[in-house]
Amino acid sequence: MFQLRLCLVLFLSSIVSLQAQQPKTYNSSEIYEAVQKLNVLGSVLYIAAHPDDENTRLISYMSNEVKARTAYLSLTRGDGGQNLIGPEIRELLGVIRTQELLAARRVDGGEQRFSRANDFGYSKHPDETLEIWDKDEVLADVVWTIRTFKPDVIINRFDHRRAGKTHGHHTASAMLSMEAFDLADNNDAYPTQLEYTATWQPKRLFYNTSWWRYGSQEAFNKLDKSNMLSFDVGVYYPSKGMSNNEVAALASSQHLCQGFGRLLQRGSQQEYIEFLKGEALNDSDNIFEGIDTSWNRVASGKAIGTILKSVETDFNFKNPASHLPQLLEAYKLLQSIEDEHWKAIKTKELKTIIEACTGLYLEASANTPNAAPNAVVNLEMEVVNRSTTNIDLVSYTLSALHTGVTKNMSLVSNQKLNFEESITIPSNSNYTTPYWLNKQSTLGMYSVTDQNLIGLPETPRAVSVDFNLLIEGTPLTITKPVVYRYSKPDKGELYRPFEIIPIVSASLSDDVYIFENNQQKDIEVTVKAGKNHIEGYVEMAYPNDWQVYPKKQRIAITNKGDIQKVIFTVIPPNNQSEGLITPMVNIDGEVYTDEIIEIDYAHIPYQTVLMPSKSKVVRLDIKKQGNNIGYIEGAGDVVPESLRQIGYDVTVIAPEQISPENLDDFDAIVVGIRAYNILEDLVFKQRFLLEYVKEGGNLIIQYNTNRGIKVDNLAPYDLHISRDRVTDENAEIRILEPNHQILNYPNKIDQNDFEGWVQERGLYFPDNWSKEFTPLLASNDKGENSKEGALLVAKYGKGNYIYTGLSFFREFPAGVPGAYRLFANLLSAGKQDEASLKN
Repeated sequence: MFQLRLCLVLFLSSIVSLQAQQPKTYNSSEIYEAVQKLNVLGSVLYIAAHPDDENTRLISYMSNEVKARTAYLSLTRGDGGQNLIGPEIRELLGVIRTQELLAARRVDGGEQRFSRANDFGYSKHPDETLEIWDKDEVLADVVWTIRTFKPDVIINRFDHRRAGKTHGHHTASAMLSMEAFDLADNNDAYPTQLEYTATWQPKRLFYNTSWWRYGSQEAFNKLDKSNMLSFDVGVYYPSKGMSNNEVAALASSQHLCQGFGRLLQRGSQQEYIEFLKGEALNDSDNIFEGIDTSWNRVASGKAIGTILKSVETDFNFKNPASHLPQLLEAYKLLQSIEDEHWKAIKTKELKTIIEACTGLYLEASANTPNAAPNAVVNLEMEVVNRSTTNIDLVSYTLSALHTGVTKNMSLVSNQKLNFEESITIPSNSNYTTPYWLNKQSTLGMYSVTDQNLIGLPETPRAVSVDFNLLIEGTPLTITKPVVYRYSKPDKGELYRPFEIIPIVSASLSDDVYIFENNQQKDIEVTVKAGKNHIEGYVEMAYPNDWQVYPKKQRIAITNKGDIQKVIFTVIPPNNQSEGLITPMVNIDGEVYTDEIIEIDYAHIPYQTVLMPSKSKVVRLDIKKQGNNIGYIEGAGDVVPESLRQIGYDVTVIAPEQISPENLDDFDAIVVGIRAYNILEDLVFKQRFLLEYVKEGGNLIIQYNTNRGIKVDNLAPYDLHISRDRVTDENAEIRILEPNHQILNYPNKIDQNDFEGWVQERGLYFPDNWSKEFTPLLASNDKGENSKEGALLVAKYGKGNYIYTGLSFFREFPAGVPGAYRLFANLLSAGKQDEASLKN
């Protein structure tokens, strides 16, 4: 069922992904909707904490039904979550989730904003959240968003009054919104922002409430709702052929890495918002009460509004170009108004409508998807006027050229023109990478010092073309980013962003190298050329107590895009040790230490991320028993690769391959994170896994969420999964059974093994289990009761059933020594008795 549902979502999102990759074009209905929106001068800002927190139903309703300019401010980029579609976690997951939010906004019509807050993982209280985040800096970012977006209305996704009762990030987002509402119009608050923008006071603030806030629909029905507004967000849009709920579901389904793919929804549905602050409503259901959202809102706007209202009323769906005289007249009047905020917004909207009405196609495509500074890039410009409108191409200006290229050519109806230009990428060009990753971050904050970048969803494109036109005698400049357009026989026309990369990059084959003894290992470095004719050498930076040879290796790469692999031998110290190694590529005296990471999923644009190339090396004091491990993959982790690092022979078992004959030869079977949440086949295969244990096997189940478990019998005995977790990675671990075999064989586990853990101790611990289980560890966050479900072991028949909520999937990529030692003991469960019998 999961696969069927995912296939449906992927089919639907493929329509969106095509739009995400390709330049946007508009049909007549979309032009009409844009004109409707052009005639509304009202703004709504929706605020929450993470990607997928946003209520796409309400965002779509405000954007598509109310026609208000609507944005979602997500305080974080979701870096601390899990990834259901691939191995990317932390910063790379944040890049994916950023693009998924942008894909969602392309569907529901909203805009996207962020703060600099780093999603450090689950937080149980907003006090902890605001301590790890820099509260003042995040509050400044919320104020900045309000001052620059200038919303009339703010809607919080979460309740500021529920501290300690839900995710601390959620409550903190609402608390910061409440505070920022009062500060945004205060000249003394964050005065340096006023060099770039002006103060702003929103009219009112709401909380997007629902029955779940009150525990049940029955409780919500009894509630006094006199302080609330409600909207039927199930409205149907004939121009789209979809209801608002269908649009919202399609938008929400862009969050694929979070498993939010879902079926489309139809029918009436009420959404409620509770008034919190600002100017109260006078018995009205209009959130913009007291705000003129017509063109009369701006001085000299009445004439513009009269023209554009006429276009909307008498819109010509067969020939939208017939409205160009009116649209151009409105455009000229718009350039004279004094309100710079609405002038900028509506000029952008109006230029898009004018371009769409003419069927004008403007494109600048590079002959390569990327180039290094000082490289020469060939561009092909395509210009087509697909209407009978009089349009002249006066010139075009390329951002990489000092002067424009004069053309003074009339664009004959439907006659394509192509122009070729060569540009040199400036030597001082910034590399294409997410701007918030350019500097070292802290646990709670990304470092961004350029005020004009703060809040932007992605890095502005560095190379673009300004097409300078005369449309019916009216000067108009339309800017297009340079793209890379290409085709594949099995996929057709494709697009990628054009990106600027270093002349050379280097990557290591693994993020972590585990040395289980003092034996040397060969480590491979891949050097990739960002331009033709690269020559130089590679050397390694490494910890003082380690050795690496040779000291240098020469590289010579003829063609851009080609790679050269070199091998360094790394010798660990005799004792347990850990540190970082970094490849350093020296080209003509310039040292390059970054790697290029490429993220390529169909539902989001191609992403290039530039990050420091470094890997952790760990000399580990570890012993193992058993070698042959079977792994059933769940929601995506690197546990199999990590186990191979310490010498295990790991075989990935597809769910359909689970059978008694395929399991017998394994020393242990490990089930990946959330496997019982997403693998439908386990409903039918669980009996084979339990039979494997009964016959003497060793089964290790990693964490699953407590909702949506596919099987009735997760364990051979009663076992209840809760939402219990320990989010403090430094929380004390108490060993409950110090003499238990798993804590002593083949490695003696003590407190030192729980040092250096990252993000959390674990999550979704069981809170109730039968007497057959033995809890081995206990821990808790500050001020909470002891949680003893982190690691449970039970004998079943001749074998061992182990359930653990410890976050091994995070600790292995971070190279935490104790996590490896403990997991080796789990894999070795029961092997001490076998060894004794052999002896």
